Order: sequence, then structure tokens, then C-alpha cells
Amino acid sequence: MKYIDEFNDPELARKLLEDIRATVTRPWALMEVCGGQTHSIIRHGIDQLLPDEVELIHGPGCPVCVTPLEVIDKALAIAARPGVIFCSFGDMLRVPGTDRDLFRVRSEGGDVRVVYSPMDALELARRHPDREVVFFGIGFETTAPANAMAVHQARRLGLANFSLLVSHVRVPPAIEAVMTAPTCRVQGFLAAGHVCSVMGTAEYPDLAERHRVPLVVTGFEPLDILEGIRRAVRQLERGEHRVENAYARAVQEDGNPAARRMIEEVFEVTDRSWRGIGRIPDSGWRLTEAFRAHDAEHRFDVTGIRTEEPAVCRSGEVLQGLIKPTECPAFGTSCTPRTPLGATMVSSEGACAAYYLYRRMDTTTRKEMSPVG
Repeated sequence: MKYIDEFNDPELARKLLEDIRATVTRPWALMEVCGGQTHSIIRHGIDQLLPDEVELIHGPGCPVCVTPLEVIDKALAIAARPGVIFCSFGDMLRVPGTDRDLFRVRSEGGDVRVVYSPMDALELARRHPDREVVFFGIGFETTAPANAMAVHQARRLGLANFSLLVSHVRVPPAIEAVMTAPTCRVQGFLAAGHVCSVMGTAEYPDLAERHRVPLVVTGFEPLDILEGIRRAVRQLERGEHRVENAYARAVQEDGNPAARRMIEEVFEVTDRSWRGIGRIPDSGWRLTEAFRAHDAEHRFDVTGIRTEEPAVCRSGEVLQGLIKPTECPAFGTSCTPRTPLGATMVSSEGACAAYYLYRRMDTTTRKEMSPVG
């Protein structure tokens, strides 16, 4: 890739769309498993430029959105404690807990800081040995190596005042959960390219074979996504179900071996709850026993948390691909980016935020618009 514009070329987009239209003969439902891809799809109107036979279902690919309410409430409880510097990426600060968010905790006197890397939090721990520094470690496989490295470095440097509140989730078990749900309509997947750039594709062939679905590893620019859709539709029309790498410029079959080794040293696989979905076996990571001293959940013994989701919020159904954001009665009325009821309206990768940001209340004219223009 020389220039990002190469992957936004309208003429190439038209050719891919024409190829998809020429290939498809019956309805197909594909799911993208990445919030970044969802935003690109909605921003560029890709879903509305596709032939009517191809439906895109937005999956649980937003790490902020799937962080369970119980973990959010634990973060709020820890951040409110005296002597704690609580560090997080900015998009977590407005995610609503049961009765408040991290912005509210900060306004009430909690030392809540936005950082751009777990290493920033590690530096704070070095500079403030008299304070407990906690980093909110959320995300899919993409953020796990950096968070693992921070814990690894904390132990190496003897920074006993640094800990990680872990809420890491893994994509392959989520795909398994989607495919085994009784309401599943998904017939193919666009797999997240950045996840595969870390972990590789070794876990995907079994999923494709057992559930008889194509799995196409896809990037994030308009042409990346259209090419992923083209390949998935071609497989479906041919009755094929295999893994294809349409993001070869970033993804190798074995991913990033150094990053995977760091993850395997610091984390171990565990069951994990997903907000709006429930508990998925083997779908997350936690710190291994060797690094348990840096586990904020154990260090602060945050127990007795009772959670309650807003009754009107249907973000769980959005995350499962059961409804589009505009089908929720709270969308754009009682739930907006300024007054969010659920994380899907807060996060920069949330489907509700994408629909709100790009004004998808009116969906009548996009078919006439120029591709990716």
C-alpha cells in the first residue's frame, strides 16, 4: 500500500459492486466482526450500495461495547478509591455503568486519567510510587500484546503499585456463539484483519468447516470491505466454506509470533461475559498465576457488585445482530452520544454511534449515491 487513497477509488469500487451484482443469485447474510469495519460500512454507505440480495449484519466487534456492565461497575468502584490513579483510553470514560460513568467519578474527585498506551500508565506508576495505578485493559486480540507487555514490564521493574483491570475478549469463540445461537441468520463472515494480524488464521478453518460458512479476512477501507464481500458471496454461490485472506498486506497465517508469545506468557484463556450477550466459554483472557499480583480485580477485592441494564436499551440485540440500531425506540431520542443508554452509542466503534453520526435515520437516497464518494 502506497497511499490510502488507493483503497478509496470510486471506479474500483464500482467494478467490485458490479462483480458482486453479477455473481449473486439469491439472498445472503454476512456478518462483519469488527466495529471499525461497521463504521467504514455505514460511513461510506456500502451496505446500501450492495444489491438487495446481500445483507450485512453488524456483529459484536466493538470491544468497548461488549465490556460487561459488572466490569464497568468494578472500574468505577476502583477509580473512586482514595490513593488510586485510574487510567483508561478515552472512549471508556462515558460508557455508562449501573448509575454513573468514569466522567462522573472524576467530577466527584476520583483521579481518572486518559492515556494513549498502557505504557503511559506504567510511567505514572514509576513516578508515583505512593499511589496505586490501575490501567483498564479492555479489547480484542489487538490490544492484548501491549497490555501484556505493560504487566511484564511492571514485574521486571518491580513496580508493585501497577495493576491491570482485565476485560479481554477473543473473536473465534464469539463467532462460535453467533453460529450456535437459535436465532442465527449469518451465512458468512468478514473476519477482522487487525485481529488476524496478531493471532493469524489458525483458529478459523475449523469454524468454517464445522459451520459451513466462508470466513474472509478483511481490512477496513472501502475497497478492502467490498473485496471481502465479493469473495464471501462467490464462495456462497459456489457452495464453498473456507478461509480466505483478503488482507494479505497485513495478515500472515501465523500472525505476529512475538506478540503471540507475549500474550501466552502473561495471559491464560478463561470464560468471559459479553455485555448484551452473556457468558461465552473460553472467550477471554485473564492474567496467569505468575502475574496475578498485578491483577486489579484481585488486588482490590471488588465484590458484591449488582448490575442493572436500562430496560429501554436494546444494545444487546444490536450486538448480536438481531436488530439494526434504528429499530431501537430509544435511538436518537432518549439515547444519543451525549445521553447514552448503552455502550454502542458511546464507543467510536459502536454500531449505534455509527448510525447516529452518519445520520442513518433517513435511508431512502443512499442507493443513488456514488460509491465511497
